[in-house]
Order: sequence, then structure tokens, then C-alpha cells
Amino acid sequence: MLLSIDSDAAAAPFEQIRMQIAALVRSGGLLPGTRLPTVRRLAGDLGLAPNTVARSYRELESDGIIETRGRKGSFVARQGNANERLAHAAAATYADRIRQLGILPEDAIRYIQAAFEVDSES
Repeated sequence: MLLSIDSDAAAAPFEQIRMQIAALVRSGGLLPGTRLPTVRRLAGDLGLAPNTVARSYRELESDGIIETRGRKGSFVARQGNANERLAHAAAATYADRIRQLGILPEDAIRYIQAAFEVDSES
């Protein structure tokens, strides 16, 4: 696994690691079940503090991209695409809130479409 840290980048090193690993998983460069380097090893390879790599791993685990199996190490999660799972969860939360507000589904969809249009104009 080839990762690199750009010391001139706006993103913090832990975020660079997180983004690179997530991109490798999405692209198929890291397959489900692949064991990741230990925190200490990756930190040493990148010249970073172990806590920096540990934070990246914690955030990747929180996003469902990797899973930690105790002393066995950290692995790419086996359960489908993490982004799809997160998007589904966000949609379910939105739908629950829309129901609570008494808004019709077709109106909720219009709100989402409008939000995407506003974002694309920015």
C-alpha cells in the first residue's frame, strides 16, 4: 500500500491518510479482507506520530471502511461499499424526519433536488 503525505497540503496528515485509504478501497486497490499495516509500522513508514495514523484508522472504522479485530489488526471491511451504507443511513434519517414534519415524500424529493442545485451553483 503506497501512501504519501504532502506537508504543504491544506489537509492534515491524518485526513490525507484517511482519504487515500478510502480512495483505494473505493477503487478496488484495497479489497475487502485486506490487512492494513499496523499503526506503528505505517507511522514509521510515513514519518508520523502513531497517534496520527491511529486517528485515521479510528475515523475509517467509524465510516465502516475498515474494521479492527483486536490484536489481529485492522482490515478492509467486508460489508459492501461503505459510502453506499452511509448514504442509505443518511437517507433513512432524512425520511424519518420528513415523516415527523408531516411533509409529503414528493415534496421531500423536491427539497433534495433543490439542495443539489444550490450546491452545484456554489
